[in-house]
Amino acid sequence: MNAAALTRPPRLRPGARIAVVAPSGPVVEERLRQGLDILRGWGLEPLATAQVTDRHPQFRYLAGEDEKRARDFQEAWCDPTVDAVMCARGGYGAQRMVDLLDWNALRAAGPKVLIGYSDVTALHEAFAVRLGLSTLHGPMASALAFLTDTTTQESLRTTLFEPEAAMTLGLPGARPLVPGRATGVTVGGCLSLLTADLATPHARRSAAGGLLLLEDIGEEDYRLDRALTQLLRSGWLEGVTGVALGSWKDCGPYEERVRPVLAERLTRLGVPVVEDLGFGHCDTALTMPLGVSATLDADRGTLTLDTPALA
Repeated sequence: MNAAALTRPPRLRPGARIAVVAPSGPVVEERLRQGLDILRGWGLEPLATAQVTDRHPQFRYLAGEDEKRARDFQEAWCDPTVDAVMCARGGYGAQRMVDLLDWNALRAAGPKVLIGYSDVTALHEAFAVRLGLSTLHGPMASALAFLTDTTTQESLRTTLFEPEAAMTLGLPGARPLVPGRATGVTVGGCLSLLTADLATPHARRSAAGGLLLLEDIGEEDYRLDRALTQLLRSGWLEGVTGVALGSWKDCGPYEERVRPVLAERLTRLGVPVVEDLGFGHCDTALTMPLGVSATLDADRGTLTLDTPALA
C-alpha cells in the first residue's frame, strides 16, 4: 500500500461518547482525570475504559498485559455507543498488542475517530493499511500539552467539531529547510516507530505519494541518522512528495546536532521540507490528520488540507 486518501470518519457532535484507552504505557491517574474534565467541558461524554489505569505485573513500562490492552481497545472501538477513541498516553507497547486485534471486528464497527501520537504511530499505520481509515495525529488525554496549552486543546477541539475551520495547519515558527510546494496524502508520525514498523504485517510497503510527517523524542543524533538511513535504504521514502518536520524534544541541541542530520538525510529526496511545523512532543502540538490529501508550502510554513479532516 502506498499513500492514498483514506476514508474520513464522521465529525463529533455535542454529547458524543469518546473512549479513552491505554494501548501503550501506564497512565498517571491525576493527569487522566484532568484530561477527562477537559473533554467533558467540550460537551463530550468521556469513558475511561476498564484497563486504562492498569499496570503490567512484570514490565513497568506497559499499561497492563498485552492481551488486556488489546481487548480493552477492541471493546472500546466496537462499542456501538462510542464515536471516538482517544489514547491516554504513548510510551511503548502498541506494537505488542496490535497483532492481537481482530481487524474484521474493527472494520465491522464502522469508521470512528482515532486520536493519538508517539507510540500510537503503530496504530495509525495499522488503521491505514488494514482499515483504510484516516486518523488524527493529535494530543493524548493525559499529555502535558493537552492539559496545559490552550492552542493544543483548541486545535483538537476544532478538528473534532468544526474541521472546516482547521484546514491550514502550522505554527508561526515554521520555516523551510528545503523550499517549495508539494501535494500528496499525509502519512507518518514518530520516526523511530515508523522505522520499527518496517516489514511488519501492518506496515505499508512504501510512502510513495505521501506528504511525510516526522517527529520524535529522546533520540540522539546518530539514532535519528540510523532511523532515516534505514527508511532510505529500504526504499520506503521513494516517491515521497514532501516532508513536514515536527518537534525533536530531548534529541540534543537542535541547531547544532539535530538539524544537520535531518538536512543531510532528507535533502537528498529532492522535495520540499518544512521544519518546526508544530506537532508531536512539543509544548504546543497541533492536530494533524493522517490519510488526507493536502498541500505543503515550505516557504509559508503551512500544510493546507484539500478536505476537512473529518466528514
